[in-house]
Amino acid sequence: MNPHGNPDTLAQARRRTSLDKRQRALTALTTLEQQGKKITHTAVARTAGVSTWLTYTEGIREHIEAAQQRQHPTTPSPARTRSTTATLRTELELARQEIRTLREDRDRMRKAIQHQLGQQLDALDTGHLTARVDELTRTNQRLEDSLQQATDDNHRLQARVDTLETDLAAARTSLRRMIREENTNR
Repeated sequence: MNPHGNPDTLAQARRRTSLDKRQRALTALTTLEQQGKKITHTAVARTAGVSTWLTYTEGIREHIEAAQQRQHPTTPSPARTRSTTATLRTELELARQEIRTLREDRDRMRKAIQHQLGQQLDALDTGHLTARVDELTRTNQRLEDSLQQATDDNHRLQARVDTLETDLAAARTSLRRMIREENTNR
């Protein structure tokens, strides 16, 4: 069994959602046109509760353009101009609110991702690092022991060399004395 669900069922659900959004956009277009409001892609998207991107897709865009052609007045009246200005101000304020909301969402998501990344870094398996530190500590101890052994051997050998040099010096002195005595006895 697929733990993420049946792909066919998911595809059908996406198609149903897409069709629902398209129908809402067309209904919103009809409503705006009946109310005499200015038809824009943004207005249709906001009224339908869908993305502006959807209003530019094939099958929706043509209906919006046709409604704009039907609505396009030949001479704007002063009341129509005031309505358009008010509409633009409203749309501008709605856009500003949407931008604030999106920025807040972005900041909230950024903090959540930073928190999650920090948790992942904290949860990294440090077992191999601990094992490596233990191995290096053991190696260091072996090397220190080897160094101490070599130092002790060096001191012992140096003492032996000193003793042998003293013995050699004594043997030379004795040999010289013997050679002198041999030469004087002749």
